[in-house]
Amino acid sequence: MRIWSLTSLIIVLALALAGCAGQSEPPTLQDVTLMLDWVPNTNHTGIYVAQANGYFEDAGLSVTIIEPGEVYAEHAVAAEAADFGVSFQEQVTLARADEVPIVSIAAIIQHNSSGFASRAVLGAHSPRDWEGLRYGSFGSPFEPPTLQVLMNCDGGEFEALEIVETGFSDPLALLDEAVTDLAWIFYGWQGIQAEYEGIDLQIMMMEEWFDCIPDYYTPVLIANEKTIQERPQVVRAFLEAIERGYRFAIDNPDQAADILLEAIPELNEDLVHRSQSWLSPRYQADASRWGEQDIQVWQAYSAWMVEHGILAEPIQAEDAFTNKYLPGSQ
Repeated sequence: MRIWSLTSLIIVLALALAGCAGQSEPPTLQDVTLMLDWVPNTNHTGIYVAQANGYFEDAGLSVTIIEPGEVYAEHAVAAEAADFGVSFQEQVTLARADEVPIVSIAAIIQHNSSGFASRAVLGAHSPRDWEGLRYGSFGSPFEPPTLQVLMNCDGGEFEALEIVETGFSDPLALLDEAVTDLAWIFYGWQGIQAEYEGIDLQIMMMEEWFDCIPDYYTPVLIANEKTIQERPQVVRAFLEAIERGYRFAIDNPDQAADILLEAIPELNEDLVHRSQSWLSPRYQADASRWGEQDIQVWQAYSAWMVEHGILAEPIQAEDAFTNKYLPGSQ
């Protein structure tokens, strides 16, 4: 039997207490929510990379990713039901015109990679050929003016195009089943998906018509003005993690594709890898850094909306976006 002296016992207890004091509690993570614009796809790869690789945790955040339902990301962020969202410059511009306090905090893709897809059998090679077709609309007010400008720019008659409300229905399925004839798609996902699935489409990319409609950012990340003003450190931490995620996807497209597939296993493996290979170099493209936005892009698109009657007057472009919270900003 070992007998402890009082002095020995005091020393042992002191050492034990010192050891406990040295074991610091793990830092508490800040809970934030991010609402997507659509079902998960390669536009969102950097987000899922940041989640899987622990970049959010490194930044002190616990991020919950939410898919949209009846409520769009813009509405959720404006109502403070979500901290961040994935949106588009078109939607942000309209929201700012209506004094909705959402702000674009980063461009996910540097240039417009969307396009209009029609069933190839219809032989619609340019906008004037859309006369008599049925366009499947997801219900945004900027769709009809965009279509009208493109058709008029090409000498077509917009009034000869039928617009059918289709909401969140899969545009490729509607085209393949001949429910609609024309849809607005992201080539990097749905265009490549159509090729993979053997759906024969004629695709007219927006970049081919920048003389008629200026380039703009789509998609973008958004936050509420209140979040930016009251929790700037959270915005900065969020973008630090997101930038790491997209930088990883730029440098490692195959590994990034695998991470997206692990997070969303119902996605098609070959499609994700093909799409990621096409999209990874386009996230940053010719910008000085991922996420950077140019005020001239915002001003030009706002002016275009005014010119074509979508807005009564231009928005204050400098209030609609910010580069302040991107990594490397002062």
